Amino acid sequence: MILETDRLILRPWTKDDAENLYKYAKDPDIGPIAGWLPHKSVEESLNIIENVFGKECYAVCLKDNKPIGSIELKLNGHTDMTDRDDECELGYWIGKPYWGNGYIPEAVNEIVRYAFENLNMNVIWCGHYDGNIKSQRVKEKCGFTYYRTTKNLEVLGELRTGHTYILIKEQWKNI
Repeated sequence: MILETDRLILRPWTKDDAENLYKYAKDPDIGPIAGWLPHKSVEESLNIIENVFGKECYAVCLKDNKPIGSIELKLNGHTDMTDRDDECELGYWIGKPYWGNGYIPEAVNEIVRYAFENLNMNVIWCGHYDGNIKSQRVKEKCGFTYYRTTKNLEVLGELRTGHTYILIKEQWKNI
């Protein structure tokens, strides 16, 4: 599946994207705030493309088709936020050179549309850890509402506070 917006292409990752993935995912300001370690090599990035990214994980690309970030819908069995078949978890990140351009809200709006209209989801869950204000702002811009805060989550060997937001299909229809 390939999704498109005015400025972006959201497409499946391929093994040819490993160098571009590594280029941004090695940045220590990106992964740890989202709960994953920076990539250490192109080979690690390739392994993640081939063995970690799920069926609904997309490279976020400008119209030149080169990945600058990632967005994923984690379906039942791949998320701990829900066990329902009609609910999923949304995750996203973008390379630091592209921060502040509105690309991720644009990608989120398109993947939310796809989740509700094509995958028949009724609820989309999305979370972030304390300090990730950029991720919180994306959720707010895209219509997600605050659901709960969970303290003392062990992430990368430290305790963090997580904030969960949801978007319900009926609410989305009215946005």
